[in-house]
Amino acid sequence: MRAAQLMRRHLPMCVVLVTAFAAPASVLAQNYPAKTIRLVLPFTAGSAVDVLARLYGQKVTENWGQQVLVDNRIGAAGIIGMEAIAKSPPDGYTLGMGNLATLAINPNLYAKLPYDAQRDYAPISLTATIRNCLIVHPSLPVRSVKELIAFAKAHPGELNYATGGVGSAQHIPMEMLKAMTGINVVHVSYKGLTPAFNDVVAGQVPMIIAGVVSALPYHQTGRLRILATTGATRTAATPEIPTLAEAGVPGYEYDSWTGFLAPAGTAPAIVAQFNAEAVRIGKLPDIRERLTQLGFDIVGSTPGAFAALIKDSNARIGKVVREAGIKAE
Repeated sequence: MRAAQLMRRHLPMCVVLVTAFAAPASVLAQNYPAKTIRLVLPFTAGSAVDVLARLYGQKVTENWGQQVLVDNRIGAAGIIGMEAIAKSPPDGYTLGMGNLATLAINPNLYAKLPYDAQRDYAPISLTATIRNCLIVHPSLPVRSVKELIAFAKAHPGELNYATGGVGSAQHIPMEMLKAMTGINVVHVSYKGLTPAFNDVVAGQVPMIIAGVVSALPYHQTGRLRILATTGATRTAATPEIPTLAEAGVPGYEYDSWTGFLAPAGTAPAIVAQFNAEAVRIGKLPDIRERLTQLGFDIVGSTPGAFAALIKDSNARIGKVVREAGIKAE
């Protein structure tokens, strides 16, 4: 009886206390954003993803009235920036961007990382994909993927391909191609994509997988030859060029991608709010035109779809890394 009386007497106070403790998260979401948002990028200033991030940040600032400050945290294959995002307060005022390299390649390439790609982030939106293509120098006597495969099989170990480094966005897709076709071509690793691509243009190395936008001017002038694109569908920039799957490698699919992230534990309402804004911006004609010129295909996904992509990409790339015996240098 005494206990029941005490419970009735103090129940209103308990309700007030519970409400007080629950209020900050909901109030934060309702008032978000109330100050500057820091957007951490593990990419260099002036890169294509940096340009994308700044365009989106400008549109967010214009619409929400709060500045988006881009913070380039570069180094260690993107690890420094990704750690900074993961260890930031989950209050919606530090967000970031991750890509295929930082969220799917690094976890399979490095034995130890200071972040977990699937546990330490709240995915917001897959923002865009970047289309790649299989390129050969015209001195190589092939004009199709089937001809390349036949030539490589007739000359095992004699063809080289260039990349921007071990585990790079050029290395992984070529190892996928090797595994799916049984060809034996030799990896030539450079310190970065630019010198690798330049040596292919110069004919020093006959083959590379690189971005469509970078390769297209050379293809159009005959200095390089694009045999196929690497995505699931043909690109708007090269509708006449088949995908690798269409050209003789069924099931092949490899696109680079990038998207917005928050630290794990960020309120779902804030994630949903920024997701809606990112999707809205991706539909703006001026944004689509500018980013298409840079080689992006704008997506704008749900948080769940982005999380699923990260998980799937980890599994697919992990298989390639293990079977090819790729190890970080």
